[in-house]
Amino acid sequence: MNAATTTAAPASPAVDPRAGRDASAWTVADLERDRGWIVRLDDADRTDLMTVLAAGRVPGRALLDYRREDFPFGARVLGKLAGAVRDAQHGRGLALVRGLPREGVDPASFELLTWAIGLHFGVARPQDRFTRYINAVKDVGVDYRSPTGRGYSSRAELDFHADSGDVVMLTCYNQAPVGGDSLVSSGVAAWRALAAERPDLAHVLETRPVPFSRQGEQSEGEAPFTRVTVFARTATDVFCAWNRNRIVNGMKLEGAPPVDDAQREGVELLDAILRRPAHLFEMRLEPGDLQILSNFTTLHARTAFTDDPDEARKRTLFRLWLATPDGLALPPEWRDKWGAVEPGVVKGGMRGHHYDDGCRAFELRQAETLGMRLPS
Repeated sequence: MNAATTTAAPASPAVDPRAGRDASAWTVADLERDRGWIVRLDDADRTDLMTVLAAGRVPGRALLDYRREDFPFGARVLGKLAGAVRDAQHGRGLALVRGLPREGVDPASFELLTWAIGLHFGVARPQDRFTRYINAVKDVGVDYRSPTGRGYSSRAELDFHADSGDVVMLTCYNQAPVGGDSLVSSGVAAWRALAAERPDLAHVLETRPVPFSRQGEQSEGEAPFTRVTVFARTATDVFCAWNRNRIVNGMKLEGAPPVDDAQREGVELLDAILRRPAHLFEMRLEPGDLQILSNFTTLHARTAFTDDPDEARKRTLFRLWLATPDGLALPPEWRDKWGAVEPGVVKGGMRGHHYDDGCRAFELRQAETLGMRLPS
C-alpha cells in the first residue's frame, strides 16, 4: 500500500495524544521494569487444579455441557487467576500466569483445564466457521495470507491483531523448538505515538471505518466484511481494533467501500509504530503458561516457527475468547462489529456455520451463571 503522495489533512482538535489510561499505554521499558504482570502458581495451586479437574471430568461429555460448578477450584488459585484477568482488562492489558499443571498431563486434559478456567471468568465466544468455542493453535498447513486463511492453523509469522470478546486466553501445551514466540504491543501507546507524530492520520483512523475481511467465515446473511474504525474512544479509554491482514484482505473484497490514501498511509504507519523496539515486547510462552490479553488495548502477533517432527511434540496451544462480566464499556459506534458495547452483555465472537440451539443454550446458561445477559 503506497501512499507517498498523500497530503496531510489539518490536525483535528479532538485528537489528544495523552488519551487512554496510563497503565495500558505501556512500553517495553515499562514491562521490563515492573514484572507485576507475571503471576506464578505453585505446587499447591497445581494440585488444586488437577484434583478438581479430575473430579469434575465426565468421559465423553461435550465441553459446552460443562458448568462452572463442575470445577470448584479453591479460593487461593482462583484469586491468583482473577488478579491476572483483572490486570488484563483494567490495568496493563496483559498478564502471564506461569505454572499451570503440564507434566504428565495429556492434551485433552490440558484443553479441559483451559476450558474449566474460562468457565469461571467469562462466556466463551465461537471463533471460526465451524463454531468452535476453543481452538487448538497448531500448524495444519493453512496459508495465512490466503483470503480464507487463519493464522492459528499455520506456522507463519502473524501480523499484529486483536481477537474477539473482552479478553483472549492462550494456554501453552507444547512450544516449538525454534520460533513461535509471542509478540505484544500496546494499542494505547501506539495511539499516543501516532497522535503526537501525525495527528491528521490519527484523526483519519478514528473517524473513517476500514473494511475487515471475515476470511470467508461469515454466517448466512452476513457480508464478507465488517467496517469499523481502527481507533475509538470513550471519556476514559482508547480502544484499538486492528488486524492488518484482515484489513488488507478486506480492501480487496468485491463490494467493499473504497479506502483513500490517508487511510492507507495511517494503516502503514500504525503497523510500523507497533513494531518499533520501544513498543514491541517479545515473550516466549513455555508449556504450562497462560497468557491473558485485552482485545481492546493490547495487540498480539507471533514469530514464524519450525515445528518438531514428532506429532506428540508439535507446537500446541489452546485459545479461548471470553466475554466477561466486568468488561469495559465500548464506544457506541462499535456495536455493529461486537454485537454489544455495554459491560455485562455478551459481546464478540463469530457464529460461523454451525451455531445451533445447543450453542445458544450454553451461552444463555453461562451468561446467567456469571450475572450477564445476551445481546438482544
